[in-house]
Amino acid sequence: MSRTFHRRHWLALAAATLAATGMPAWTQAQNFPAKPITLIVPFPAGGSTDRHMRLLAELAGKQLGQPIIVDNKPGAGGTLAPGAMARTAKADGYTITQFPMSMLRMAHMQKTAWNPLTDFSYIIGVSGYTFGFTVRSDSPYKSFNDYIAAARKSPGAVDYGSTGAGTSPHLLMEELAENAKVKLNHVPFKGNADLQQALLGGHVSAQSDATGWDKYVDGGQMRLLLTFGEKRTQRWPEVPTAKELGYGVVSTSPYGLAGPKGMDPAVVQKLHDAFKKAMDDPRHVEVLRQLNQDAWYRSGADYAQWARDAFAKDKILIDRLGLAAK
Repeated sequence: MSRTFHRRHWLALAAATLAATGMPAWTQAQNFPAKPITLIVPFPAGGSTDRHMRLLAELAGKQLGQPIIVDNKPGAGGTLAPGAMARTAKADGYTITQFPMSMLRMAHMQKTAWNPLTDFSYIIGVSGYTFGFTVRSDSPYKSFNDYIAAARKSPGAVDYGSTGAGTSPHLLMEELAENAKVKLNHVPFKGNADLQQALLGGHVSAQSDATGWDKYVDGGQMRLLLTFGEKRTQRWPEVPTAKELGYGVVSTSPYGLAGPKGMDPAVVQKLHDAFKKAMDDPRHVEVLRQLNQDAWYRSGADYAQWARDAFAKDKILIDRLGLAAK
């Protein structure tokens, strides 16, 4: 592509911005942020994602010189609020969202008013979850194989909860059930905090979720039967992985931050740089350790490419599981 084309394209963009705002594009980016930023967290307050995003927002806000305000908007497995943001928010950098992997799956599972690849500006990849399968400490299931054996005896009667249809905790269990040749009863919840309380209250017999259950496992209220990483966790080395038990499922469900499509690349870069510095902060490193998560840094461009690849791969899985939109 020629330098002349690049220059014309940039001048056209600058002219359009000047016409719309009365301020040159480079001045807007230079002055960004001039007011607080809203970070949508599409899960309830109190869960592991909320805990992570609140600290990351606090640290990045200090880098930017403006507060980043967390706005919890749960629903539809973490896809409702990011989808609404894509349709309604200005592409000025003042409204961004945590972008869960369910965004790349929901568009395959039902008709959506947004496209996860073309309706968002990818800012930065941040982390991924440690998924586990837990039961109450008084559960009759002493091992994951006990749970599967019960499901074989009573097809469709043995239940588990997750943070919503189309989320990673849901899909990895459906994939596992297919591999194990059993039928499970899936019960969706709005988020991590609701799910923990449902399990503790006896409303579901088990849960598939990220590590919001860690304190209950360590406190003796829940029993961890399985994790879904490539290898056993350092924190619970006695607990087997789904992979080693022969179920053939591995998942960490990476996530990051995104804004509406059409954001000024200079604003995206400013946000990226602030959040990258926040990721390197010792307080952030410590909260990831507490959540049993690893950093998953990706630049905006690398994150967007990863999303394209994951979107194509997940279509194959969703089609195979019979969950694709009709």
